[in-house]
Amino acid sequence: MSDTAPAHPAATVVVLRDEGSGCEVLLVRRNTRLDFHGGAWVFPGGRIDPDDYSAGGGEDIVTAARHAAVREAREEAGLAVALSDLVLFSRWITPEMSPKRFDTWFFAAPAREGVVQVDGGEIHEHRWFAPSDAMAAQRRGEIELPPPTFVTLQKLSEFPSAREALATLEHDPPETFIPRLCLVPGGACSLYAGDAGYEDGDPDRSGPLHRLWLLESGWRYERDLSGGRVTCP
Repeated sequence: MSDTAPAHPAATVVVLRDEGSGCEVLLVRRNTRLDFHGGAWVFPGGRIDPDDYSAGGGEDIVTAARHAAVREAREEAGLAVALSDLVLFSRWITPEMSPKRFDTWFFAAPAREGVVQVDGGEIHEHRWFAPSDAMAAQRRGEIELPPPTFVTLQKLSEFPSAREALATLEHDPPETFIPRLCLVPGGACSLYAGDAGYEDGDPDRSGPLHRLWLLESGWRYERDLSGGRVTCP
């Protein structure tokens, strides 16, 4: 019998707006008492409930995830996100070694009318961040970010506006991340599909790069799959 914990289906929604100098994203802070990323700043989201399947009219997981994303935005942030606005752009599956695992569908959506109102239970604070500002705050130790949130922010930091981000995410095929974590001096390295070391978990293997360095000195995202290197210092 396998000791691997099941991955619970979940959904999250990355709400974007254009404000001031460019694109901003909504992050909410989880209650510090929660056992999964307690105190971390994340995108609104949570498990897919049976009612989400019913609302979708069937057993299709992506349709249920869309309904869950809309529901979580309303419950955790008080925001009405339109089902038709959701853009599926990634899927994150927690590594098998983790005691609590999720299979999470990531959607992006534009911010519409409404004021953010957190629920005061699971969520205690909210803040609109420029993606690069959120990563800088994490490096300074001011906020905690889970790895999927950090990598998503890195991707969003490449866009000058929410409109351009949404247009690009809608055009590109969704990407699946099943991290393979390995210990390295000074921290850990999370390898993703496409990295030369992904299959055997060897971060020293030469070749294409797709990884997140989780080091005590700071996190760094590297992606070099087709000759164009993207690095988040």
